Order: sequence, then C-alpha cells, then structure tokens
Amino acid sequence: MPTPPRWARRGLQGLGVAGLVGAGTLAYAGLYEVDAYRLRRFSVPVLPPGARDIRVLHVSDIHMTPTRTRRQRWLSELSGLEPDLVVDTGDNLAHPDAVPFVLQSLGRLLDVPGVYVWGSNDYSAPVLKSPLRYLTHRGAHAKDPEPARALPWVDLGEAFSRRGWTDLTHTTTTIEVQGVRLGFRGTDDAHLRRDHYAEVAGPVDRDEVDVAIGVTHAPYRRVIDAMTADGLDLVLAGHTHGGQVAIPGYGALVTNCDLDTARVKGLSQNTAGGRTAWMHVSAGLGTSPYSAVRFACPPEATLLTLTSRPADDGSGRPA
Repeated sequence: MPTPPRWARRGLQGLGVAGLVGAGTLAYAGLYEVDAYRLRRFSVPVLPPGARDIRVLHVSDIHMTPTRTRRQRWLSELSGLEPDLVVDTGDNLAHPDAVPFVLQSLGRLLDVPGVYVWGSNDYSAPVLKSPLRYLTHRGAHAKDPEPARALPWVDLGEAFSRRGWTDLTHTTTTIEVQGVRLGFRGTDDAHLRRDHYAEVAGPVDRDEVDVAIGVTHAPYRRVIDAMTADGLDLVLAGHTHGGQVAIPGYGALVTNCDLDTARVKGLSQNTAGGRTAWMHVSAGLGTSPYSAVRFACPPEATLLTLTSRPADDGSGRPA
C-alpha cells in the first residue's frame, strides 16, 4: 500500500488531535463538570436601612433522579449554611420516583421557611431531544406536558406544604424574618405559557411589606418586566441552566427564553416602567438526564445575603 503524501499525513494527525480534544471535552463536561457543584454568594441591598442581614438560599433546576447520588449528597449539605429562608424556583423532578430523593436531599432545609414555584419539568418527564434545538429554537416555548409523561409534582407539593413551604403559583404571601416583612408573589411557568401575572399584579403596598420579591421559574421578559414595573425589589428565577454550555471568555450562547445572554445567570438588574429591580437567575443544580453535560458553567446554588439599602438610594421607598 503506498505511503500517503506528507500533507495527507498531517491532515490525519490533525484530525486525530481534534478527535482527542473533542473526546476529552465531552468527558470533562459529562463526567466532571456536571457534578462539580458550586455555592455562589451575592449581597443584595434591598432591606430597610438599619435592618439585620437576611440569608436567602436560592435553589433551582434540581432535575432529580434516583441515581444522582452526588447531587443528593451535595444538596443535603446546604442545610449547614443555616439560611433564614429558602426559595425554590422549580424543575425539581426528572423521574417518576424522584420525590423521596428530593425530600431527603433538602433535609433540614424543609424546617426553614420556604417558598416555591413549579417548572415545566416538574409537570412532565423530559424526553430525548437533539441538543441543537437549543440553538435553532432560541426562546421558543415548550408544549403543554403530555399526560403519559406526568410526574408526581402534586405529591411533592403536598410534602412541601406539610413542612410549611408556600406554593407561590399565582398567589402572594408575607413572611416576617428578622423583623422585616418580606412580601412574595409568584407565577406558574412562563416557558409553558402558564404564567398569569395579572392574578398577582399591582403596585407594592409599602404599608404591608418592607421588601417585595417576585418568584418565577423561567425569566421571560413579560414576567420580569411586569414585576419590575410594579415596584418589586428583587426577582428570582431559574430555568436557563446558565446556558449550560458556555464558551470560556465569551459566555453562554443561549438562555432558553427571551432573556439576553448577559444576564443568563447571577445577579443583575432589570429596568421596566421607569423602575429598576434586582434580579437573580440561578444556573441551577441539574440538567435533563438526556443532556447531562455542562461546560464552563458548573451547577450551583446561591446564598443571597439581603442587606440594608442606603437611606438615599433614590428608590422613593420609605426609609
């Protein structure tokens, strides 16, 4: 057999190197980073001047299955943070048998006051999809769940309620922490077009609450803008997975909603209707079992420390 010319040999060597790099990247993304959990910390100045700090643990997109033992173990350790409040922004489930594993993993966090909303993957089991859909269907809404793939979200909600957590789906509640009245309002999942913010909309009544917080699963602009325009101080969401796969030095390629990629995760601000609110989008703890990879975007939970705002912050809120 004749020896290939030098240019052909170099080409084959290049393909071999590229193949090894690609295989290594996939192994890193699927075997290491998908379980490389991180705790992020941010301070958010929304409390009345002079108030004591309030520690809020924000968890999202757990996507639990019975076999995700590392995720279960890491999540169970978060109770050691001793937060004052827990906010869960949905997509807890990814398997019909996951409810007890979610509850066991949350553990003592369920003894802490908590609020939650649902995501599309709480309602219905994930299905195998082409990863390219995230690039070709940017911001597209999901279809309503199929009954044949229904997950036991009702059972999970009943368990949460028995432990004292409040379902914020199109409802409001007030929780007093450290002498501060935290007013919450929430919606169902905008990714399924189930959001009906009008049911909880309206200007914040500062005679009733000191801090107003909006909670939703998917940070679609129609929801976060409406919450901001109503004068809420902080909006919490998940859903995006932080883009799930990012390019180092560039960032996320997609958000899986109509939010811009610059705010795909972490703490930022949102302005609408002449008002500005803080917003935290969690990159989440899990992924769909059918796309269990992360790259340059490790799974996370976040400890938000609510601190006093300056007396002259220009918000127009009473000091």
